[in-house]
Amino acid sequence: MTLLNISLEGITISLYSLIPFILMLAAIAVFPLVANHFWEKNKNKLIISCILSVPVVIYILSYHLSSALIHTMVFDYIPFIILLGALFIITGGIFVDGDIEAKPAINSLFLGIGAILASFMGTTGAAMLLIRPVIKTNIERKYKVHTILFFIGIVANCGGLLTPLGDPPLFMLYLRGAPFEWFLFNLIPEWAFTNGLLLLMYYVLDSYYYKKEPIANIIKDRTHKKPIRIRGKVNFIWLVGVVLSVAFLNKQYLTFITSEGTGRYYSFIREAVIILMAILSLALTKKSLRHSNKFTWAPIIEVAYLFLGIFITMVPCILYLETNAAKLGVQNVAQFYFYTGALSSFLDNTPTAVTFHSLALGLATQFQTLFANIPLVAGIPVSLLRAIATGAVFFGSMTYIGNGPNFMVKAIAEENKIKMPHFFSYMFKFSLLYLLPIFILTYLIFL
Repeated sequence: MTLLNISLEGITISLYSLIPFILMLAAIAVFPLVANHFWEKNKNKLIISCILSVPVVIYILSYHLSSALIHTMVFDYIPFIILLGALFIITGGIFVDGDIEAKPAINSLFLGIGAILASFMGTTGAAMLLIRPVIKTNIERKYKVHTILFFIGIVANCGGLLTPLGDPPLFMLYLRGAPFEWFLFNLIPEWAFTNGLLLLMYYVLDSYYYKKEPIANIIKDRTHKKPIRIRGKVNFIWLVGVVLSVAFLNKQYLTFITSEGTGRYYSFIREAVIILMAILSLALTKKSLRHSNKFTWAPIIEVAYLFLGIFITMVPCILYLETNAAKLGVQNVAQFYFYTGALSSFLDNTPTAVTFHSLALGLATQFQTLFANIPLVAGIPVSLLRAIATGAVFFGSMTYIGNGPNFMVKAIAEENKIKMPHFFSYMFKFSLLYLLPIFILTYLIFL
């Protein structure tokens, strides 16, 4: 279902109605930089979300568009939060411990495993699972900042392209009709090329720094070893349960689930099973394992509060884009890829992907004759869907604020006395230098 199914006859969506959405995204981008003490409190995030949501709710109700708001909150926001919450809970019960030799090949293997895990347990889950073992393995190394930076690029972002579980933008595209397996079968070339080049680049760079390490550090690293141990393995069962729920508990396989009427509520069978997996994880995982992972509810509460504001305030934006797509001049693959990427770099990549999907949907609706013989997925041309998905996921790594796990990894590294570059240094010394050229190559070769 799209919001265009709601009658907009005789209604013009005002540009002024988009201001709360713009302010919401601006708050996410600016407050961490200029008012971090205020912004680090989750209750303040909720206050901002509510303040900016109130005028939007009034606007929507005044134009009798409450069904659009209900659809967004019930069929987008709730499944989104349930999935992220379940992945957060389940991966928080898996504890990886150990300290092995921090050679370039070992570090590259860590990042390569993370790239695979990211697509099946989410970039946040994979990042939180592996960041501490990576830091502990490299604790004796003098040069390790580059390892954390590439970890953010690969594990916390680019690795999550292959399934809707990998990154929230893909899950939103899945909710809008993209089949679960579509991402794997259609985006694996981009995933393999980008992550392969990043791993190769990292291996060369880490080999260079490894040769510069003081010999005392190398000796200490070789003598202080502890085998890798994984505890809380039962959570992998619940993780598989979530993967299978998202893959098969949908209208593609359960015909009684529909896009309209009461049949659409049957889709919450999927959410019920996902919640069950999370409950089993909480009940059957030792509390000591979550304590070892420094598990708290704060990160998922933060996501819930922020996206409450995002999902409400973006309703007028989606309606505007779907009804005015032809006037905006964004029509080809390059524009969708780089515009999605640019906004995903400085705003959150999830609402960015939703926004550009709505724009593409508006184009497909307004130019039905032009798109008549073009394959459509999730209501839009396949080429545009690939551009939106890859742009949102990959470019989320361009700044610390492009994707949720980025700041979390940075914070954990700094807790362990690793001096990370500040916001703009991250861009000038890493993302613009290493990531952007690969993303441009990905467009030129595959899109």
